[in-house]
Amino acid sequence: MPEHVPSAADPAAAPAAARTVEPTAGPATERTVQPRDKSFPAELIGRPITALDAPLSTFSTPLLVLEESAIAHNLQVMARWTEQRGLELMPHGKTTMAPALWARQLAAGCTGITVATGWQADLALRAGTATVQLANTCTDPALLRRLAAHLAEHPEQELVCWVDSLDTIDLLERELPAGSSLGVLVELGADGARTGARDDAGARELGERIAASAVLHLVGAAGYEGAIAHDRSPGSLAAVSAYCERLAALAESLRPLIEGTPWVSAGGSAYFDLVADAFAPLSGMRRILRSGAYIVHDSGFYRGISPLDASRGLADQDALLPGMRAHARVVSMPEPGLALLDAGKRDVPFDEGLPVPLGVATALGGPERPLDGEVTALNDQHTFLRHARSTELAIGDVVTLGLSHPCTAFDKWRLIPIVDSATGTVHEAVETFF
Repeated sequence: MPEHVPSAADPAAAPAAARTVEPTAGPATERTVQPRDKSFPAELIGRPITALDAPLSTFSTPLLVLEESAIAHNLQVMARWTEQRGLELMPHGKTTMAPALWARQLAAGCTGITVATGWQADLALRAGTATVQLANTCTDPALLRRLAAHLAEHPEQELVCWVDSLDTIDLLERELPAGSSLGVLVELGADGARTGARDDAGARELGERIAASAVLHLVGAAGYEGAIAHDRSPGSLAAVSAYCERLAALAESLRPLIEGTPWVSAGGSAYFDLVADAFAPLSGMRRILRSGAYIVHDSGFYRGISPLDASRGLADQDALLPGMRAHARVVSMPEPGLALLDAGKRDVPFDEGLPVPLGVATALGGPERPLDGEVTALNDQHTFLRHARSTELAIGDVVTLGLSHPCTAFDKWRLIPIVDSATGTVHEAVETFF
């Protein structure tokens, strides 16, 4: 486990639907800034990360920052969108792996946190999250026993995982101790996609087998529509919609086998509008989205594919805003039209598109001027910025970069400052656990 596990939320501040429990790893030691924290100024060393109050200009580059106003806005947008459609949101915590940000999501009405691995599930439970959905199968015997022991000691918490084969059910039954009652969602997949039962009859058989188990209890059905397509072309949208309708039908067929209110869960950060449409006819069921990237959105992949991006013609109050950016300094201008910046693959995401230049300033946090350029490549510690000959650029200038794909931005930073863009002040930072 990490050196300390912060609480996932303040129960007093969270609505009833977002109930949390006290952290279960003992009293947490308050995290302070350490010399190892990348790009933090020396004068903040030893300061609690919840009470920084430092100018952004005192930080070093390269630097990843989160924007306070954009995060608050995005939380409100998604909460309103799901509430209007009668949906729950258990956002994917793997996006940020930051319990401090999970806390904000829970306080905004989310009913749980979703994770992708058994270790992440353990972290979320020990951070005090009342409901954790493991959108995957844990087949690690040691982790299964660890999770089961935790749940036995904390019956006020629940963990629900996915299953897509009879062999997996056999493993869970073999490794879970007697007296366990692990919630399980049958995962529906699709040919050529990722995990999940490939046909509807096989998925139904899994539900029947789980319902008969002594240590598992059937909760409902789940799946990931994001593995079906990667854009919003008509063909892709049709394929995603067809899959979501199959998932809804599976959930309905499993209803007689389930004690209590059934779950049906889908919804990454790209097609949750199609999920909402497919789930709309299902009554008396917990219809749960897992979209996680919305909290910071981005300036690349999700900006191009999210149904709540401003490019869809939405009003400002209904559109998500990019809430993360990077700052990188010009370290070399070896030939006309080329600048090298001090950020690279170690610092910024690149798997779903390269960073986008947004502006340039003479100093970090200073007034920006336009920048006519394009990032063409990244090395480990360098960004290749091709720019117009007319662009005013000098050694030491600081370039602001819009980023693409939050999931591979957060994992490069142990501590990330949150900046108040109106004042240029960093009031706090969030710790990640990767």
